[in-house]
Amino acid sequence: MRTLPVVPLVVVVLLLGSLAAAQARPRAFVTNEKSNDVTVIDVLTAKVVKTIPVGQRPRGISASPDGTQVYVSNSNSNSLTVIDARTLAVVKTVPAGEDPEGLTHSLDGKFLYVVNENELAATIIELPALAVVKKVQVGTEPETAVLSPDGRWVTVSNETSNDVYVIDTATNAVVKRIEVPKNPRGMRFTADGTRLFVCSEAANTLSVIDVATWTLSRSVETGGLRPVDARLSLDGRRLFVSHGGSGEVRVFNADSLALLQAIPVGPRAWWTALSPSGEYLYVTVGRQNEVAVINTQSGSVVDRIKVGTLPWGITIADVP
Repeated sequence: MRTLPVVPLVVVVLLLGSLAAAQARPRAFVTNEKSNDVTVIDVLTAKVVKTIPVGQRPRGISASPDGTQVYVSNSNSNSLTVIDARTLAVVKTVPAGEDPEGLTHSLDGKFLYVVNENELAATIIELPALAVVKKVQVGTEPETAVLSPDGRWVTVSNETSNDVYVIDTATNAVVKRIEVPKNPRGMRFTADGTRLFVCSEAANTLSVIDVATWTLSRSVETGGLRPVDARLSLDGRRLFVSHGGSGEVRVFNADSLALLQAIPVGPRAWWTALSPSGEYLYVTVGRQNEVAVINTQSGSVVDRIKVGTLPWGITIADVP
């Protein structure tokens, strides 16, 4: 009888780890303002797998760093809904201050920063307890919050005071205020954390903030109408900017800010998310009740996925 080879334990552990990683499945979660629900899309098949009812007028959305949970801010319900990213069940809904909108996780996933438009504040929530630990006053009509790659800073864009506030995550205190062009909304850090791109919707501009000095270094007109969100390609060379008014995604050289391409997607092109592979950019297209999927290499729309009514926010979780 032939004897089977003995496989070392360390090899078994590595194989199991690789199998678990291979089984991770990216899912896109889309908030729909008018239908009060979240559409879940399997990124590998571009198919809707579930629609989850949440609170009234869901807008901001963020996945936990480990991909196991998704948090949704319900603006008109003044609440936060937690979704299990694997089972797609609502875990809990808790108060989250007045008119919660944009939100982001801390690097370690222990805190959630939620901006409250009507309170002129950012509410800091400890996880998993969902306990409010602090409210930080920011500017007028705060829109969204973005975490720096090193986890040191959370920046908050304020639509009416036309500025960006910088919160030090070590102290949860505001350390800087930077004036930017009118109606700032989406923001994005470069991977090395040296620059912050800011989209100013009413001014139709894209600005660059120098993080080392927290100063506005440059602003350019995008050539489109109502720029809302910015997303960098994985290699950091191209910047994709959604435009709600002109219904397109404009692609810029991330260094020179020269326009490379304009991709029509539809009216009210709003928030964006990049697939883990970097191959696809997902864009919510509000007036068409769909998500447009762009191949980031060819710059072409390769799919359109029907979602709920008036889609707003989107995040992609690499679900274990």
